[in-house]
Amino acid sequence: MIDISFLKQLDRLSLVINKRITSQYTGERATKYTGQGLIFKDYTIYAPGEDFRAIDWKVFGRTDKLFIKRFEEERNLTIHIIIDFSASMDFKTSKFKKSEYAAMLAIGFAYMALKNNERFVVSTFAEGLDMFRPRRGKRQLMILLDHLNKRTAQGITNFEKSISQYKALINTKSMIVVISDFLYDVEQVKNTLAKFKNHKVKLIQVLDPMEVDLNVEGDFRLRDLETKEQLRTYISGFMRKEYGKKLSQHQININNAVDQIGAEFYSFSTEKPIFDAFYEVSQHQHMHLG
Repeated sequence: MIDISFLKQLDRLSLVINKRITSQYTGERATKYTGQGLIFKDYTIYAPGEDFRAIDWKVFGRTDKLFIKRFEEERNLTIHIIIDFSASMDFKTSKFKKSEYAAMLAIGFAYMALKNNERFVVSTFAEGLDMFRPRRGKRQLMILLDHLNKRTAQGITNFEKSISQYKALINTKSMIVVISDFLYDVEQVKNTLAKFKNHKVKLIQVLDPMEVDLNVEGDFRLRDLETKEQLRTYISGFMRKEYGKKLSQHQININNAVDQIGAEFYSFSTEKPIFDAFYEVSQHQHMHLG
C-alpha cells in the first residue's frame, strides 16, 4: 500500500518546484503582447511604434481614445507527473513495490504543487497512457491516492509511444516529471526527450534493491515480468560485477541524454526514505544515485 506519512515532512522542506523553475521562463517585466500563459494587467495609452494589433477597439468605441492591453506572464506552471505502471514496476524485495514508491513520489510532487498554488496532472503509462485529471478542492490529493492504490502495474512498457502521445496534450511551458525504472533502450529516452527541450524535465529512476546490487548468488530461474519469458541461470560473483558495470553505464547514458536538453536525472532505491529522495531532488544535483 502507498504510505503518505512523509507528506508531513514535506511541510518542512522548501522545495523550489515553482519559484526557481518559473523564474527561468518569466521575468518581472510586463509585456504588451497577448499569448499563452499571459494574464491581463492593465491598460496604457497607445504610442506610435507599438503593436497596432494590441489596441482594444471596444475601449476605443467607448472613449474615442486608443488604449492597448498590457499583459504579464502567468507565473504558475502546470506540473505533469507521469508514472511507469508497466509490469516491471510490480517488482518487490523490500517494503515497497517500485510502482508504490513511484506513486509516493508522484503524490509528493502533487502535494508540493498544491502548496505552491500550481496545477498538476498525474498520468500512468505502460502500453498506453492513462491520465488522471483531479478536480479542484482539498480532497483531490486523497482522490489521487485512492486512484493509484487501485491500479496494478501490468503490461509492457512503450515509453516512446506513451510519452510522445502525452506531448500533444501540453500547450504551455511546464515541468515534466517522469518516474520509471528506465530499464529499456536509451535511444527511446533520447528520441522522446528531444520533444521536450522547451520544458523543465526531471527523470526519476526507481529501482528495487535487488536490481541495484544483485545481492544473490547461485542457480536461479528468472522471469521477465513484462514478457513472462523465463531464463535459468547461475549468478556468480563475476556476473554480479558485470551487471553492476552495465547498470552504471546505462545510467550514465541516460544522464548524457538528459544533459543534452538541460534536464535532470535521479536514481533511487525503494529503500531510500521518500523525504530523502525529495531532498536530493530539491538540491538539483545531476544524476544522484541513491
